[in-house]
Amino acid sequence: MKFDAIIIGGGLSGLTAGLALQKAGKRVAIVSMGQSTLHFNSGSFDLLGYDAQGAAVANPLEAIAALDDKHPYKKCADVAALAQEAKALLAEAGVKVNGDAKANHFRITPMGAVKPAWLTIDDYATLNAADKLAWKKVALVNVIGYLDFPTKFIAAGLRKLGAEVDVKAFTTAELDTARKSPSEMRASNIAKVLGNEDAVLRMAAAVNEQVAAGKYDVVLLPAVLGIADAALSELLKKSVNAPVQFIATLPPSVPGVRVQTLLRKRFIAGGGVHLTGDKAIGGTIEGDTLKCINTENLTETCLKADNFILASGSFVSGGLSSNYEAVTEAVLGLDVDAPEGDHGKWVEWNVFDAQPYMEFGVATDAALHVKKNGKVINNCYAVGSVLGGHNRVKMADGTGVSMLTALQAVKNILK
Repeated sequence: MKFDAIIIGGGLSGLTAGLALQKAGKRVAIVSMGQSTLHFNSGSFDLLGYDAQGAAVANPLEAIAALDDKHPYKKCADVAALAQEAKALLAEAGVKVNGDAKANHFRITPMGAVKPAWLTIDDYATLNAADKLAWKKVALVNVIGYLDFPTKFIAAGLRKLGAEVDVKAFTTAELDTARKSPSEMRASNIAKVLGNEDAVLRMAAAVNEQVAAGKYDVVLLPAVLGIADAALSELLKKSVNAPVQFIATLPPSVPGVRVQTLLRKRFIAGGGVHLTGDKAIGGTIEGDTLKCINTENLTETCLKADNFILASGSFVSGGLSSNYEAVTEAVLGLDVDAPEGDHGKWVEWNVFDAQPYMEFGVATDAALHVKKNGKVINNCYAVGSVLGGHNRVKMADGTGVSMLTALQAVKNILK
Protein backbone atom coordinates (compact mmCIF):
# COMPACT_ATOMS: atom_id res chain seq x y z
CA MET A 1 0.00 0.00 0.00
CA LYS A 2 1.40 3.41 -0.99
CA PHE A 3 0.20 6.80 0.26
CA ASP A 4 1.29 10.39 -0.12
CA ALA A 5 1.55 10.56 3.66
CA ILE A 6 1.15 8.22 6.62
CA ILE A 7 0.47 9.57 10.10
CA ILE A 8 1.34 7.55 13.18
CA GLY A 9 -1.22 8.50 15.82
CA GLY A 10 -4.89 9.44 15.64
CA GLY A 11 -5.17 12.09 18.34
CA LEU A 12 -5.57 15.84 17.88
CA SER A 13 -2.22 16.37 16.15
CA GLY A 14 -2.61 13.35 13.88
CA LEU A 15 -6.15 14.22 12.83
CA THR A 16 -5.18 17.87 12.29
CA ALA A 17 -2.32 16.87 10.02
CA GLY A 18 -4.50 14.35 8.20
CA LEU A 19 -7.24 16.86 7.47
CA ALA A 20 -4.78 19.53 6.33
CA LEU A 21 -3.00 17.13 3.97
CA GLN A 22 -6.31 15.84 2.69
CA LYS A 23 -7.43 19.41 1.98
CA ALA A 24 -4.30 19.78 -0.16
CA GLY A 25 -5.37 16.77 -2.23
CA LYS A 26 -3.06 14.20 -0.69
CA ARG A 27 -3.89 10.53 -0.11
CA VAL A 28 -3.43 10.00 3.60
CA ALA A 29 -3.55 7.12 6.06
CA ILE A 30 -3.66 7.34 9.85
CA VAL A 31 -2.46 4.44 11.98
CA SER A 32 -4.04 4.67 15.42
CA MET A 33 -3.98 2.28 18.38
CA GLY A 34 -7.45 3.36 19.54
CA GLN A 35 -8.90 6.23 21.52
CA SER A 36 -6.71 9.25 22.15
CA THR A 37 -6.12 11.64 25.03
CA LEU A 38 -8.85 13.81 23.51
CA HIS A 39 -11.06 11.75 25.84
CA PHE A 40 -9.59 13.91 28.62
CA ASN A 41 -10.13 17.21 26.78
CA SER A 42 -12.17 19.87 28.58
CA GLY A 43 -13.90 21.31 25.53
CA SER A 44 -11.27 24.05 25.45
CA PHE A 45 -8.05 24.42 23.48
CA ASP A 46 -4.96 26.08 24.94
CA LEU A 47 -2.47 28.14 22.94
CA LEU A 48 -0.41 29.42 25.87
CA GLY A 49 -2.02 29.84 29.27
CA TYR A 50 1.04 30.55 31.44
CA ASP A 51 4.54 31.78 30.72
CA ALA A 52 7.71 30.00 31.80
CA GLN A 53 7.53 31.72 35.22
CA GLY A 54 3.95 30.54 35.80
CA ALA A 55 2.21 33.88 35.27
CA ALA A 56 -1.14 33.85 33.47
CA VAL A 57 -0.87 35.05 29.88
CA ALA A 58 -3.26 37.70 28.58
CA ASN A 59 -2.11 37.79 24.95
CA PRO A 60 -0.75 34.39 23.82
CA LEU A 61 0.80 35.73 20.62
CA GLU A 62 2.86 38.32 22.49
CA ALA A 63 3.94 35.77 25.10
CA ILE A 64 4.87 33.17 22.48
CA ALA A 65 7.24 35.65 20.88
CA ALA A 66 9.15 35.79 24.17
CA LEU A 67 9.54 32.01 24.62
CA ASP A 68 12.99 30.45 24.44
CA ASP A 69 14.18 28.70 21.30
CA LYS A 70 13.59 25.15 22.53
CA HIS A 71 9.81 25.57 22.56
CA PRO A 72 8.01 23.84 19.62
CA TYR A 73 6.33 27.11 18.63
CA LYS A 74 9.75 28.39 17.59
CA LYS A 75 9.63 25.86 14.74
CA CYS A 76 6.37 27.36 13.48
CA ALA A 77 6.89 30.05 10.86
CA ASP A 78 3.77 32.13 11.65
CA VAL A 79 1.97 31.22 14.87
CA ALA A 80 -0.84 33.75 14.35
CA ALA A 81 -1.66 32.42 10.88
CA LEU A 82 -1.48 28.81 12.05
CA ALA A 83 -3.81 29.61 14.96
CA GLN A 84 -6.35 31.02 12.52
CA GLU A 85 -6.00 27.96 10.31
CA ALA A 86 -6.50 25.65 13.29
CA LYS A 87 -9.68 27.43 14.34
CA ALA A 88 -11.01 27.24 10.77
CA LEU A 89 -10.18 23.52 10.58
CA LEU A 90 -12.23 22.86 13.73
CA ALA A 91 -15.16 24.83 12.32
CA GLU A 92 -15.03 22.93 9.03
CA ALA A 93 -15.30 19.68 10.98
CA GLY A 94 -18.32 20.93 12.91
CA VAL A 95 -16.54 21.95 16.12
CA LYS A 96 -17.87 25.46 16.73
CA VAL A 97 -15.57 27.36 19.08
CA ASN A 98 -15.15 30.88 20.42
CA GLY A 99 -11.87 32.58 21.20
CA ASP A 100 -8.99 34.66 19.88
CA ALA A 101 -5.25 34.03 19.80
CA LYS A 102 -4.65 37.62 20.87
CA ALA A 103 -6.61 37.37 24.13
CA ASN A 104 -7.12 34.38 26.40
CA HIS A 105 -10.48 33.88 28.05
CA PHE A 106 -11.10 31.64 31.06
CA ARG A 107 -12.89 28.32 31.37
CA ILE A 108 -14.45 26.85 34.50
CA THR A 109 -12.89 23.55 35.52
CA PRO A 110 -14.77 20.62 37.11
CA MET A 111 -13.13 21.59 40.42
CA GLY A 112 -14.46 25.15 40.33
CA ALA A 113 -11.20 26.88 39.40
CA VAL A 114 -10.76 29.07 36.34
CA LYS A 115 -8.00 28.51 33.79
CA PRO A 116 -6.95 30.47 30.71
CA ALA A 117 -7.96 29.11 27.31
CA TRP A 118 -7.59 30.06 23.66
CA LEU A 119 -10.71 28.42 22.17
CA THR A 120 -13.76 26.91 23.86
CA ILE A 121 -16.71 25.02 22.40
CA ASP A 122 -19.53 27.45 21.77
CA ASP A 123 -21.99 26.59 24.56
CA TYR A 124 -19.48 25.97 27.35
CA ALA A 125 -19.20 28.38 30.27
CA THR A 126 -16.38 30.92 30.00
CA LEU A 127 -15.30 34.20 31.59
CA ASN A 128 -13.68 37.19 29.93
CA ALA A 129 -11.65 37.84 33.08
CA ALA A 130 -10.47 35.45 35.77
CA ASP A 131 -12.17 37.42 38.55
CA LYS A 132 -15.43 38.48 36.93
CA LEU A 133 -18.59 36.50 36.13
CA ALA A 134 -21.24 37.59 33.65
CA TRP A 135 -24.00 36.23 35.93
CA LYS A 136 -25.26 37.11 39.40
CA LYS A 137 -27.78 34.32 40.04
CA VAL A 138 -26.74 30.82 38.99
CA ALA A 139 -28.51 27.47 39.08
CA LEU A 140 -25.90 24.71 39.22
CA VAL A 141 -27.82 21.58 38.25
CA ASN A 142 -26.44 18.05 38.37
CA VAL A 143 -27.72 14.58 37.53
CA ILE A 144 -28.74 12.72 40.69
CA GLY A 145 -26.06 10.16 41.51
CA TYR A 146 -23.48 11.54 39.11
CA LEU A 147 -20.20 11.92 41.03
CA ASP A 148 -17.85 13.26 38.34
CA PHE A 149 -19.35 16.76 38.57
CA PRO A 150 -18.38 17.93 42.08
CA THR A 151 -20.96 20.67 42.61
CA LYS A 152 -19.60 21.70 46.03
CA PHE A 153 -16.27 22.70 44.51
CA ILE A 154 -17.85 24.39 41.50
CA ALA A 155 -20.35 26.29 43.64
CA ALA A 156 -17.58 27.42 45.99
CA GLY A 157 -15.58 28.73 43.07
CA LEU A 158 -18.55 30.61 41.64
CA ARG A 159 -19.45 32.11 45.01
CA LYS A 160 -15.87 33.27 45.44
CA LEU A 161 -16.39 35.25 42.24
CA GLY A 162 -19.52 36.87 43.66
CA ALA A 163 -22.33 34.73 42.27
CA GLU A 164 -25.39 33.62 44.20
CA VAL A 165 -25.54 29.88 43.51
CA ASP A 166 -28.36 27.40 44.06
CA VAL A 167 -27.30 23.75 43.71
CA LYS A 168 -30.00 21.47 42.37
CA ALA A 169 -30.32 17.99 40.91
CA PHE A 170 -32.62 16.14 38.53
CA THR A 171 -33.24 12.72 37.08
CA THR A 172 -35.26 11.03 34.36
CA ALA A 173 -36.54 7.52 33.86
CA GLU A 174 -33.55 6.70 31.64
CA LEU A 175 -31.10 7.99 34.23
CA ASP A 176 -32.85 6.11 37.04
CA THR A 177 -32.29 2.90 35.11
CA ALA A 178 -28.64 3.72 34.41
CA ARG A 179 -28.01 4.56 38.05
CA LYS A 180 -28.71 0.96 39.09
CA SER A 181 -25.22 0.18 37.79
CA PRO A 182 -22.56 2.58 39.19
CA SER A 183 -20.34 1.99 36.16
CA GLU A 184 -23.02 3.54 33.94
CA MET A 185 -22.85 6.89 35.73
CA ARG A 186 -19.93 8.21 33.71
CA ALA A 187 -20.19 11.14 31.32
CA SER A 188 -19.81 9.12 28.13
CA ASN A 189 -22.35 6.53 29.27
CA ILE A 190 -24.85 9.19 30.34
CA ALA A 191 -24.44 10.79 26.90
CA LYS A 192 -25.48 7.49 25.32
CA VAL A 193 -28.46 7.15 27.68
CA LEU A 194 -29.53 10.68 26.72
CA GLY A 195 -28.64 10.13 23.09
CA ASN A 196 -31.96 10.91 21.40
CA GLU A 197 -34.36 13.84 21.18
CA ASP A 198 -37.10 12.31 23.36
CA ALA A 199 -34.63 11.63 26.19
CA VAL A 200 -33.29 15.19 25.96
CA LEU A 201 -36.79 16.66 26.08
CA ARG A 202 -37.48 14.65 29.22
CA MET A 203 -34.20 15.96 30.63
CA ALA A 204 -35.27 19.53 29.83
CA ALA A 205 -38.61 18.99 31.58
CA ALA A 206 -36.81 17.63 34.66
CA VAL A 207 -34.43 20.60 34.72
CA ASN A 208 -37.36 23.01 34.35
CA GLU A 209 -38.94 21.50 37.45
CA GLN A 210 -35.85 22.67 39.36
CA VAL A 211 -35.42 26.04 37.66
CA ALA A 212 -38.18 28.63 37.87
CA ALA A 213 -38.51 30.74 34.74
CA GLY A 214 -36.90 34.17 35.09
CA LYS A 215 -35.16 33.41 38.40
CA TYR A 216 -31.64 32.67 37.15
CA ASP A 217 -29.20 34.38 34.82
CA VAL A 218 -27.83 31.02 33.76
CA VAL A 219 -28.29 27.30 34.31
CA LEU A 220 -24.98 25.47 34.46
CA LEU A 221 -25.11 21.76 33.62
CA PRO A 222 -22.52 18.99 33.35
CA ALA A 223 -21.31 18.38 29.79
CA VAL A 224 -23.01 15.02 29.31
CA LEU A 225 -24.81 15.61 26.01
CA GLY A 226 -23.78 15.23 22.40
CA ILE A 227 -20.99 12.77 21.76
CA ALA A 228 -21.65 12.91 18.02
CA ASP A 229 -22.31 16.63 17.59
CA ALA A 230 -23.95 19.64 19.23
CA ALA A 231 -27.51 18.97 18.05
CA LEU A 232 -28.83 17.54 21.32
CA SER A 233 -27.16 20.29 23.35
CA GLU A 234 -28.88 22.86 21.15
CA LEU A 235 -32.23 21.14 21.65
CA LEU A 236 -31.80 21.22 25.42
CA LYS A 237 -30.89 24.90 25.38
CA LYS A 238 -34.08 25.71 23.47
CA SER A 239 -36.19 23.67 25.89
CA VAL A 240 -35.00 24.97 29.28
CA ASN A 241 -36.54 28.03 30.96
CA ALA A 242 -33.26 29.92 31.36
CA PRO A 243 -30.02 30.35 29.40
CA VAL A 244 -28.01 27.12 29.54
CA GLN A 245 -24.26 26.65 29.47
CA PHE A 246 -22.16 23.57 30.16
CA ILE A 247 -19.13 22.83 32.32
CA ALA A 248 -16.76 19.99 31.48
CA THR A 249 -16.83 17.04 33.86
CA LEU A 250 -14.06 14.83 35.14
CA PRO A 251 -12.96 12.31 32.46
CA PRO A 252 -14.13 10.65 30.33
CA SER A 253 -14.95 13.89 28.56
CA VAL A 254 -17.97 14.18 26.29
CA PRO A 255 -16.67 17.33 24.54
CA GLY A 256 -13.33 15.61 23.94
CA VAL A 257 -15.02 12.54 22.47
CA ARG A 258 -17.15 14.85 20.31
CA VAL A 259 -14.08 16.63 18.94
CA GLN A 260 -12.39 13.33 18.12
CA THR A 261 -15.57 11.95 16.55
CA LEU A 262 -16.14 14.99 14.34
CA LEU A 263 -12.51 15.25 13.18
CA ARG A 264 -12.31 11.53 12.47
CA LYS A 265 -15.66 11.56 10.65
CA ARG A 266 -14.51 14.39 8.39
CA PHE A 267 -11.21 12.66 7.67
CA ILE A 268 -12.93 9.43 6.64
CA ALA A 269 -15.62 11.26 4.65
CA GLY A 270 -12.82 12.96 2.68
CA GLY A 271 -11.40 9.60 1.63
CA GLY A 272 -8.81 9.16 4.35
CA VAL A 273 -7.77 5.66 5.41
CA HIS A 274 -8.03 5.27 9.19
CA LEU A 275 -6.40 2.11 10.49
CA THR A 276 -7.77 2.14 14.01
CA GLY A 277 -6.94 -0.53 16.53
CA ASP A 278 -3.53 -1.00 14.93
CA LYS A 279 -0.08 -0.10 16.19
CA ALA A 280 3.01 1.02 14.31
CA ILE A 281 5.89 -1.18 15.50
CA GLY A 282 8.81 -0.27 13.28
CA GLY A 283 9.95 0.87 9.90
CA THR A 284 12.60 0.65 7.21
CA ILE A 285 15.07 3.53 6.98
CA GLU A 286 17.45 3.70 4.05
CA GLY A 287 20.03 6.45 4.29
CA ASP A 288 18.14 9.57 5.32
CA THR A 289 14.71 8.37 4.15
CA LEU A 290 11.96 6.41 5.90
CA LYS A 291 10.65 4.01 3.25
CA CYS A 292 7.78 2.29 5.04
CA ILE A 293 6.38 1.33 8.44
CA ASN A 294 5.19 -1.96 9.89
CA THR A 295 2.11 -2.47 12.07
CA GLU A 296 0.96 -5.22 14.40
CA ASN A 297 -2.07 -6.16 12.28
CA LEU A 298 -0.58 -5.89 8.79
CA THR A 299 2.24 -8.30 9.50
CA GLU A 300 3.11 -9.01 5.86
CA THR A 301 2.65 -5.47 4.55
CA CYS A 302 5.02 -2.55 4.87
CA LEU A 303 3.03 0.68 4.49
CA LYS A 304 4.82 3.00 2.08
CA ALA A 305 4.54 6.76 1.73
CA ASP A 306 6.40 9.76 0.41
CA ASN A 307 6.20 11.41 3.84
CA PHE A 308 5.50 10.32 7.40
CA ILE A 309 4.30 12.25 10.44
CA LEU A 310 4.96 10.94 13.94
CA ALA A 311 2.01 12.05 16.10
CA SER A 312 2.20 9.21 18.60
CA GLY A 313 2.02 11.29 21.78
CA SER A 314 4.11 11.28 24.91
CA PHE A 315 4.33 8.79 27.78
CA VAL A 316 0.57 8.58 28.35
CA SER A 317 -0.10 7.58 24.74
CA GLY A 318 2.91 5.28 24.44
CA GLY A 319 4.85 7.45 22.01
CA LEU A 320 7.66 7.66 24.53
CA SER A 321 8.74 5.02 27.02
CA SER A 322 11.41 4.80 29.68
CA ASN A 323 13.37 2.48 31.91
CA TYR A 324 15.91 3.25 34.62
CA GLU A 325 18.55 4.20 32.08
CA ALA A 326 16.98 6.01 29.13
CA VAL A 327 13.92 7.51 27.50
CA THR A 328 13.14 6.02 24.09
CA GLU A 329 10.84 6.71 21.17
CA ALA A 330 8.60 3.67 20.77
CA VAL A 331 8.18 3.14 17.01
CA LEU A 332 11.44 3.89 15.17
CA GLY A 333 13.95 4.28 18.00
CA LEU A 334 14.45 7.93 17.16
CA ASP A 335 16.71 10.30 19.05
CA VAL A 336 15.14 11.81 22.17
CA ASP A 337 16.04 15.04 23.93
CA ALA A 338 16.40 13.69 27.48
CA PRO A 339 19.36 13.21 29.82
CA GLU A 340 20.76 9.72 30.05
CA GLY A 341 21.81 7.98 33.21
CA ASP A 342 20.62 9.23 36.60
CA HIS A 343 16.82 9.02 36.40
CA GLY A 344 16.61 11.00 39.63
CA LYS A 345 17.17 14.07 37.49
CA TRP A 346 13.99 13.35 35.56
CA VAL A 347 11.67 14.32 38.41
CA GLU A 348 11.23 16.77 41.25
CA TRP A 349 10.16 15.22 44.53
CA ASN A 350 7.45 17.82 45.14
CA VAL A 351 4.61 16.62 42.94
CA PHE A 352 3.42 20.18 42.35
CA ASP A 353 6.76 21.35 40.96
CA ALA A 354 7.42 21.40 37.22
CA GLN A 355 8.62 17.90 36.34
CA PRO A 356 11.67 17.71 34.04
CA TYR A 357 10.38 14.60 32.22
CA MET A 358 7.46 16.64 30.91
CA GLU A 359 9.92 18.44 28.64
CA PHE A 360 11.39 15.26 27.12
CA GLY A 361 10.58 14.55 23.49
CA VAL A 362 11.78 13.45 20.08
CA ALA A 363 14.71 15.45 18.72
CA THR A 364 13.96 17.42 15.54
CA ASP A 365 15.60 19.99 13.35
CA ALA A 366 14.15 23.44 12.64
CA ALA A 367 11.74 21.95 10.08
CA LEU A 368 10.41 19.30 12.52
CA HIS A 369 12.31 16.47 10.78
CA VAL A 370 13.12 13.67 13.23
CA LYS A 371 16.61 12.40 13.89
CA LYS A 372 18.04 8.90 14.33
CA ASN A 373 21.59 8.43 15.57
CA GLY A 374 22.18 12.11 14.94
CA LYS A 375 21.10 11.90 11.28
CA VAL A 376 18.07 13.84 10.02
CA ILE A 377 15.34 11.71 8.39
CA ASN A 378 14.23 14.03 5.62
CA ASN A 379 10.70 12.70 5.05
CA CYS A 380 9.58 12.06 8.63
CA TYR A 381 8.26 14.80 10.90
CA ALA A 382 7.33 14.84 14.59
CA VAL A 383 4.36 16.85 15.87
CA GLY A 384 2.28 17.31 18.99
CA SER A 385 3.04 15.93 22.41
CA VAL A 386 5.81 13.60 21.22
CA LEU A 387 7.85 16.82 20.93
CA GLY A 388 9.72 18.13 23.95
CA GLY A 389 10.93 21.56 24.93
CA HIS A 390 7.94 22.65 27.00
CA ASN A 391 5.74 21.56 29.90
CA ARG A 392 2.22 21.28 28.51
CA VAL A 393 0.66 21.07 31.98
CA LYS A 394 2.41 24.04 33.58
CA MET A 395 2.23 26.21 30.43
CA ALA A 396 -1.25 25.15 29.30
CA ASP A 397 -0.15 24.94 25.68
CA GLY A 398 -0.60 21.26 24.80
CA THR A 399 -3.51 21.46 22.37
CA GLY A 400 -2.03 24.50 20.68
CA VAL A 401 1.29 22.74 20.18
CA SER A 402 -0.56 19.69 18.85
CA MET A 403 -2.50 21.63 16.21
CA LEU A 404 0.06 24.24 15.21
CA THR A 405 3.04 21.91 14.84
CA ALA A 406 0.86 19.53 12.83
CA LEU A 407 -0.14 22.33 10.47
CA GLN A 408 3.48 23.51 10.20
CA ALA A 409 4.67 20.01 9.34
CA VAL A 410 2.05 19.84 6.59
CA LYS A 411 3.27 23.16 5.19
CA ASN A 412 6.83 21.82 5.24
CA ILE A 413 5.72 18.72 3.35
CA LEU A 414 3.84 20.75 0.74
CA LYS A 415 6.74 23.12 -0.01
